[in-house]
Amino acid sequence: MAGFPSPADDYLAGPLDLNAHLIKHPAATFLMRAAGDSMRAAGIHQGDILVVDRSLEPSSGRIVIAAVDGQLTAKRLQIIHNEWRLLSDNDAEEPITVDQNTGIEIWGVVTTVIHSL
Repeated sequence: MAGFPSPADDYLAGPLDLNAHLIKHPAATFLMRAAGDSMRAAGIHQGDILVVDRSLEPSSGRIVIAAVDGQLTAKRLQIIHNEWRLLSDNDAEEPITVDQNTGIEIWGVVTTVIHSL
C-alpha cells in the first residue's frame, strides 16, 4: 500500500457512544427540547436538546428543569438563606421567587445542551 497514513488514525479508539459520554445515570436521565429564549445567555437556544439528570441534587447556580404551577421551565436555581429563586439568563424576564404559595417541583438538573450549528 502506497501513501501516507491518515492523521485521523491517531484518533481511532473504537466506536463513539454518545450515551456513554453524555448520560452518567441512564435510569434517571431524560432528554427534552428547549423552547423560548430565556436561557440564551447560558447557551440554550430554541430547539436545543437538554440532557436532564433526575439523580443530581439541585444546587445554587445549576440550571434545572422545574414545573412551576404546572408549567415546565428551564431556569438557573439560586438559593440564598433557604430562599429559592429561578432566574432566566435573559434580563427581560423577572426572577421567579419560590414561596409557600408557589407550586414547584424540580424535575432534574440540566447536564448537557446539544444544538446544531
